[in-house]
Amino acid sequence: MKRFRSKVLCGLAVILIAAVSASAAVIKLGAHAGISIPNLHAKTDNIFTQGFSSREGPHFGLTAEFVLARRFSLALALNYTSQGGKRTGIQPITMDLPEGLPIPPGTLLWADFSNETILDYLEVPLLVRYTFGGKVRFFLDAGPYFGYLLRAKAVTAGSSALSLDEAGTMPIIIPPDTEPLQVDLGAETDVMVSLKKSNVGLAGGGGVLVPLGPGDIVLEARFQLGLATLQRFPETDGQTQTGAVVVSLGYTLPLGGRR
Repeated sequence: MKRFRSKVLCGLAVILIAAVSASAAVIKLGAHAGISIPNLHAKTDNIFTQGFSSREGPHFGLTAEFVLARRFSLALALNYTSQGGKRTGIQPITMDLPEGLPIPPGTLLWADFSNETILDYLEVPLLVRYTFGGKVRFFLDAGPYFGYLLRAKAVTAGSSALSLDEAGTMPIIIPPDTEPLQVDLGAETDVMVSLKKSNVGLAGGGGVLVPLGPGDIVLEARFQLGLATLQRFPETDGQTQTGAVVVSLGYTLPLGGRR
């Protein structure tokens, strides 16, 4: 099913690009920048993939819009987009403990800390766009996007006691101490090896075009939904998908002499 879905999206991209090369009369080039508000959506009940919320990251890139008809065009972009999510509070963790404790290596522990997963992608959306209005115009667009993972890291912060259970009723205490073991959980960990390099999904949104000089100011809001499982080892790491709301401001300039 996954291979079939990828083949369908790739086939659609080839057909649309062929249509553009055959019939585009006006080409608009532009640049944009803004903010990505992504999250990670869990597909299973794995405790390591639950409880993530949105974070903020950069979004910027270049756009080529091919006008196919009076109201219809095809927008192809090359974007740097930050995906991921963050999780705070009591959550599971595995770490090496001091020697001598009667706790097997790799034992699941619980701690209170913050964990931000940062996934930076090079994304190529291919969107069909419908434009309407008068001097100030509006547009709606939708289509597939393809992503390639450039960087993946987990940034953790905080100091916490460790416990063998989520409720904290089984704290780890190293004799002769009588207080739970406190550890500094601040770290930055490269997690590229555990994730797939490619991603695919659907995007859709809309915006407004405001004439300025020979081109247009473009304000756009778009929703992205990843369709692929990110983890290379879903049996142990669980399964998550990307998702984001992207807001950007840019400028496009027509090469064909008209908007």
